[in-house]
Amino acid sequence: MRRRTLLAAVPAAAVSVAATPSLAAAAPAPTRLTLPAPTGPEAIGTASMHLIDPSRPDPWVPGRRTRELMVQVWYPACDVRGRVRAPWVSPALAAALAPPGSTYTLPVTHAYLGAPAAAGRRPVVVYSPGLGVERTAGTAVVEELASHGYVVVTIDHTHDSSLVEFPGGRTEARAVPEPTDPDGAEPIIAEALRTRVADTRFVLDRLLFLAHGRNPDAERAPLPAGLPGALDLARVGMFGHSLGGATAAEMMYEDRRVRAGANLDGTESGAVLDGGLDRPFLLFGAGDADGPDDDPTWARLWSRLRGPRLRLQLLRAGHLSFTDYQALFPQAGVPAEQLEPSFGTIDPRRSVAAQRAYLLAYFDRYLRGRPSRLLERPSPRYPEIRFVA
Repeated sequence: MRRRTLLAAVPAAAVSVAATPSLAAAAPAPTRLTLPAPTGPEAIGTASMHLIDPSRPDPWVPGRRTRELMVQVWYPACDVRGRVRAPWVSPALAAALAPPGSTYTLPVTHAYLGAPAAAGRRPVVVYSPGLGVERTAGTAVVEELASHGYVVVTIDHTHDSSLVEFPGGRTEARAVPEPTDPDGAEPIIAEALRTRVADTRFVLDRLLFLAHGRNPDAERAPLPAGLPGALDLARVGMFGHSLGGATAAEMMYEDRRVRAGANLDGTESGAVLDGGLDRPFLLFGAGDADGPDDDPTWARLWSRLRGPRLRLQLLRAGHLSFTDYQALFPQAGVPAEQLEPSFGTIDPRRSVAAQRAYLLAYFDRYLRGRPSRLLERPSPRYPEIRFVA
């Protein structure tokens, strides 16, 4: 199946702030939406940071002389007593997604705000969401990795995400232009990819700053105790959904600090298509039970992967099955027939369980050196997964 990169390629009501009216109309009664609980043994802490890159202007808003980002760090915590669980999204985004009078409330995460980090250096995994989507869209998988001992850093690509909230309540809306015709999408995607790679490289630079005991937050907001000592930046991985997956591949091509990467159902783009990679890479896409995996950009990249490579299909899934929305929309009462074009027919619980299992096994293998039979052959525990190659 052909993958998508632009948010405009999928129903707007499925993923963005525009989803609010359809959700509100669909939910039959007040409902507290919930995220799947992580399965790992570690408690999770989380903290957000405001980062400013003075070396480059914002590419999407003329006159902005610096590039600003919001990132969120998820990590194993040693003590969560007296801490509150973090909301799924920022207050401004929550107000847009669930305005007063809504018949549902948004979930809270399983991570505790500002909890002190557990002792020991942990592998670091970076997450990049799809174009037009927020850093919170992959929380179910992000929390799973953190609960199994990873530090995960999620990035809001400002003016690419639908809405980013900065300290003090300032918000920045999406400013990436909509293409007026199919040919107009290519230069927009190319610029978005370049920007995202630059964002990610800057984030890794700031994490090194943090690991050395310095505070990279623009407001110097207090950071969780022990967090600098938790970062093992010699073991860095990256994954992303849609354009975030393409960002992971291009980031690996341009920056050798990333040792292993994964693309969740994103059309590939950029110089990596010709240059390839010599380090582990996972292509993990949605697929029909009987249909071929025929994305030409995946075939092209696959032939240029010189390191360990793996290609999986999540059967009966859709492009947005690799987001939290797959678990949340059914709870809100959205009819299955409305969800099927973007989410397929896979049971959301099985989809989350399969993604978590394979991504954890993958990063365990290549960042921790822990072999896993799960990556070698099909497993009866996960019949939703097809090994393509």
